[in-house]
Amino acid sequence: MTLSFTFDLLFVIAAIGGVLALIDGILRVRGRAAVLAVVELIAAGLFVLSLFVRGIPFGSLALAIVTIVVLVLQLVLRGSTRRGGFALTVIALVLLAVWTVLSQGWIVIPGING
Repeated sequence: MTLSFTFDLLFVIAAIGGVLALIDGILRVRGRAAVLAVVELIAAGLFVLSLFVRGIPFGSLALAIVTIVVLVLQLVLRGSTRRGGFALTVIALVLLAVWTVLSQGWIVIPGING
């Protein structure tokens, strides 16, 4: 495993989205959907780790997609959530979706990924 990353706006979007998903998972572990929160913790943690370390078993894209799916499920299956939990989940979801679209080159924005 080698440690390598480039510091650009796309990296910042991915890092913030991953960390927010990780925080959301930590806050949800104590709720009713604890199994889903554990999956979110693992996926978000591996995603953030994959930004820094090459050689993670799944690529960053696959981990981002798994995290996005789990965040959507958390929104749909939210039980008794705390105040602000909805906003944290939506922000993490939007940032990870934006990173996925921009990193694959589906939309090219000069200065960010072009």
